[in-house]
Amino acid sequence: MKKTLKYNLIWLALIVGCYFILFMLYNLGIIDLFLDNAIVNIGINVILAVGLNLIIGYSGQFSLGHAGFMAIGAYAGAILGMQLPTYGGFFLGMLAGVVISGVVALAVGIPTLRLKGDYLAIATLGVAEIIRILIVNMDGITNGPAGIFGIPQYTTWEMVFAFAALTILIVVNFIHSGPGRAVLSVREDEIAAESMGVNTTKYKVMAFVIGAMTASVAGTLFAGYKQSVFPGDYGFMKSVDILIIVVFGGMGSTTGAVLAAIVLGVMNTLLQDTGSLRMIIYALALIVIMIFKPGGLLGTWEFSVKGLFHKFTKKGADADASVDR
Repeated sequence: MKKTLKYNLIWLALIVGCYFILFMLYNLGIIDLFLDNAIVNIGINVILAVGLNLIIGYSGQFSLGHAGFMAIGAYAGAILGMQLPTYGGFFLGMLAGVVISGVVALAVGIPTLRLKGDYLAIATLGVAEIIRILIVNMDGITNGPAGIFGIPQYTTWEMVFAFAALTILIVVNFIHSGPGRAVLSVREDEIAAESMGVNTTKYKVMAFVIGAMTASVAGTLFAGYKQSVFPGDYGFMKSVDILIIVVFGGMGSTTGAVLAAIVLGVMNTLLQDTGSLRMIIYALALIVIMIFKPGGLLGTWEFSVKGLFHKFTKKGADADASVDR
């Protein structure tokens, strides 16, 4: 317990350091509105990718329903943020979206996560489409296909940074916990895990629910920054976009998911002025990575505070030993 607390404190120190770097860049005027938009979108994509990576990379379940849970969070935040135009209303909407997404993921996950591979992907895609169609047809609540606009801009880069850091800490700590190791055992060999007494459905559903909740948070933040929500923003291609980030970074690597979100976000920002060529260059970059690094940028490699700490303490011990000699 003490070791876990120590490593979390080191993570917290790194996060605070990154925050102050960004804070200084904003205060010095180096980051303008254009770069602010890029940073916020990268942060939201980090939350989405880390959550989906928990489902795909760590539990080994292929899901295409992430956009549906993102839509739940976006609309919950937008509706309550408009009804109660305060930060309290916005965060209440975020909480409502997280609860609804968790309940929907639980209700959907118990029957569908017994499926595997392509069957599971089709089932989760169907769930996302059902959510989107319900949003389109609930005119009295969601304003139907017209969407909701004029939402106060609640989301700031500080808020996105805080939630991205919290998401990473939650997922990393979960993976290193007892249930997290059970989730990894399901990914490695589900039959062997079952034979050892692991309730595979329980742990797959657990990972699915956590991933859905993080997607809902990202959706609320996205709505609060964009100041509008439309059903078309949360279709099949949005799920594919998030999946691309996870695959690009390396399935089973939280570090890879974060790095891929940053790299692809920077690439999109730099290619804004290239017009229609932007998507061609973007696609070519993805193809090159998949050819030369089929496992993604980092594969399954993970940045470890524990490993870094032991590395420096070992160097210090070796140096002290050499002095004694």
